[in-house]
Amino acid sequence: MKQYVKNLISFLGYYKESGRDAVFIIVAGLLTLLILTVPTGFKGSAVQANAARAKARVIEVNNERLKIIGPVRQGEQQLEVQILSGKFKNQIYSSSNNMMGKMEVDKAFVQGDIALAVLNLTEDGKIAHVQIIDHYRTGKTVFLCVIFILVMLLIMGWMGIKILITFVFSAAALVRILYPMILRGWDPIFGALIITLAVTALIMFLVGGLSRRAAVAFLGAAGGVVFTSILAFAFTGWFKIHGAVRPFTEALLFSGYGHLNLAHLFIAGIFIAASGAMMDLAMDVAAAMDEIIKQQPSLTRLSLMRSGFTVARQAAGTMSTTLLLAYSAEYTAMIMTFIAQGVPLENVINMVWVSSEVVHTLVGCFGLLLVAPLTVFAGGMLLVFRKR
Repeated sequence: MKQYVKNLISFLGYYKESGRDAVFIIVAGLLTLLILTVPTGFKGSAVQANAARAKARVIEVNNERLKIIGPVRQGEQQLEVQILSGKFKNQIYSSSNNMMGKMEVDKAFVQGDIALAVLNLTEDGKIAHVQIIDHYRTGKTVFLCVIFILVMLLIMGWMGIKILITFVFSAAALVRILYPMILRGWDPIFGALIITLAVTALIMFLVGGLSRRAAVAFLGAAGGVVFTSILAFAFTGWFKIHGAVRPFTEALLFSGYGHLNLAHLFIAGIFIAASGAMMDLAMDVAAAMDEIIKQQPSLTRLSLMRSGFTVARQAAGTMSTTLLLAYSAEYTAMIMTFIAQGVPLENVINMVWVSSEVVHTLVGCFGLLLVAPLTVFAGGMLLVFRKR
């Protein structure tokens, strides 16, 4: 049994890291934890001082004040809810759920549903009003995250730990650093560029190790991100896209952040969204070139770059399609609506929502294509030089 465990651990690759890479992984993990603790400065700004959140069960629903027209519901649901957490546990209160006839924001409840409730309290600490926010999904979210982490660690082994660090670090860098700083006045383009390059560097060297291969991948991906930002800036201005084409952008302006440059925010979103595919392509090409030069140390720089281009063309071809399909899923309903209404193609092309998606998709794919030659060139310069 003990030998079986050792073989399993060896198969998963837990002990294949060099001491230098292991130290870097530990440092990256500690840095990730540090970023997670960075305060955004906006915590509690939208939460009432005399309010508390609680888990509640809907025990009775009255739909007499609700008008149902096809899939649209408008009016008010009268609810009886039982508090399931906190000091008011097991107490029953009346509440209401207003529905505006907009399916993207409305939520409907039936008997037995578990909901997130905000308890508005009086000065003496009693409940004055119970407001139902939405269905309670915290437990389900935690369960899904735990299952994802366990499966990833089981399948990927030691690499799974590195992937988990990069995953959390990327999310934390965006939520804890980039977005709060943009709200405080950072230019979205330069702020996003700095954070994206930092995330790219950590991911490349964490996944690829502290090696020339990882350096090649970083140079290729970083170059693609920079070129994509330039292209996005040029084409967004040329297409006259104002940037208010994403959900909640107007709500953000009316929340007291009218100083935000929505066009720059849109541009930042283009190269942030494409950076993941760029890192994937750059690492694929760099790893292939590194393996080629290991197997054929006598290859010249030109021969290695030629082989790298062969690999890059194949990888970039499928990756561009992957990026296109990933982006197109965001506006499937919009295109289907235009088709169903028989809107002329020229009208569709000139709509700002469609033009913004065209710029987003094609600029992202264009930047992805530029990653291939940049990575190949960097690989030819660094990898052959190492062997010589």
